Amino acid sequence: MASRSGSPPPTDHDALLDAMQAVLVPLADLSVAKGLTFATVEEAFKQAFVRSAQEAQLAQGLPAHRLVSRISAATGINRREVTRLTQSDTGAPTPAGASLVSQLFTRWVSDRQLRVKGKPRVLPRQGDAPSFEALARSITQDVHPRTLLDELCRLNLARLDVASDTVHLIQDGFTPRGDWQRMIAFLGDNVGDHLHAAVDNVLRDEPAHFEQAVFAEGLSAASVEQVRVLARKHWKALMTEALPLLERRIEADAGQPESASHRVRLGLFTFHEDTAQAGPETGEAGGAPRRLPSGK
Repeated sequence: MASRSGSPPPTDHDALLDAMQAVLVPLADLSVAKGLTFATVEEAFKQAFVRSAQEAQLAQGLPAHRLVSRISAATGINRREVTRLTQSDTGAPTPAGASLVSQLFTRWVSDRQLRVKGKPRVLPRQGDAPSFEALARSITQDVHPRTLLDELCRLNLARLDVASDTVHLIQDGFTPRGDWQRMIAFLGDNVGDHLHAAVDNVLRDEPAHFEQAVFAEGLSAASVEQVRVLARKHWKALMTEALPLLERRIEADAGQPESASHRVRLGLFTFHEDTAQAGPETGEAGGAPRRLPSGK
């Protein structure tokens, strides 16, 4: 049936391309901002296509012969390129494990014994618990506490007060502003897992992952800030409850390593923009319709 404008209704491929645009535009923004050329990104995208097609073919139990031809047919990439890409493929990047610094930071902000009135406790640098030294030793015996302290300070996550010999957290989230490569690795890990969850849910008959969001527009900047405050509040509560649970389960599952092969990522995010300045899709300033909040 034709749409009201007389054009045919959108196909599944049309809808998929729209979704791809929504995903790719922020990546294009990041690439342009950091000087990553289209040719470089195109090569990475071709590699991902070939890797995905190869995994799909092997998952079906198909024989290895003529694999290059089948990958070429599935991706539209010529066989010579498929051969080159499969021979040069070093494997998909795996999410980085939590660093010792991030583990220490997370323990500090989530452990109730290290909080006072809902905020991380200021810790003496040395001494028995609660102290920074004791906290660091609870995370690892292999790295000196002073080394971990110096790294926290370098990343602008903590501050050492020399006069009182105490350590203060100065951030409420692990965002290592002094280490751009680590920040971009977090982007890849967090957004990659989020997108994997959403794609897996779309491709399955029944959703396998929890993946929900709430959307609203027609808000002022002050109202958006209230939402951000709400998110931070609930994230702190969620992390305080989730971390001890995860630590207990890791300890319990260590006794049965044959089944302890799963990993999990739990996240919460907010995003906001000024729709009056977001581009031609929103129309003239102030012209976007106001909508009630909607969930997904």
